[in-house]
Amino acid sequence: MGILSGNPKEEPLHYGEVFDIWASQLVGNSLIAGYQTMINHAGDEDLKKLLVEAIETCQQEKKQVEELLKENGVGLPPAAPEPPDACLEDIPVGARIPDPAISATLSANIAAGLVTCSQVIGKSIREDVAMMYAQFHNQKVALGAKVLRLNKEKGWLFPPPLHLNKHGDC
Repeated sequence: MGILSGNPKEEPLHYGEVFDIWASQLVGNSLIAGYQTMINHAGDEDLKKLLVEAIETCQQEKKQVEELLKENGVGLPPAAPEPPDACLEDIPVGARIPDPAISATLSANIAAGLVTCSQVIGKSIREDVAMMYAQFHNQKVALGAKVLRLNKEKGWLFPPPLHLNKHGDC
């Protein structure tokens, strides 16, 4: 039997896996702090609920990835400190992040996360790593659908030009 056969958890990570896993943890740490700050700025209760869900998802991913890094002797990336709670009314109007911008940022982050998960899955030679990132991918798909629905319901979605002429009529 070769080094890459048997129990995947006993196989070494390759450098690409180590970098991708470590980098995803670094980004996840930043997203948690960023979403916590965005909650302070959000006025819409539905948006706040999705931000809380995003934080919980990131924290769950963080726990799994941290365990994997530790098991493989990889140092953990730095994490931003948790920002303090703030009252929306205490933030000057000109300094507030508007709800549509918060939602757009959340959407963009989810889209980037989907790409990252797909890349990690594609590069992985360890099945456990690929399966873990497939799980993360599926969670992001579900959250992304909720954010898309919210953006449509609130009128915050700015679609690109829509193609209405399907038959090429002049």
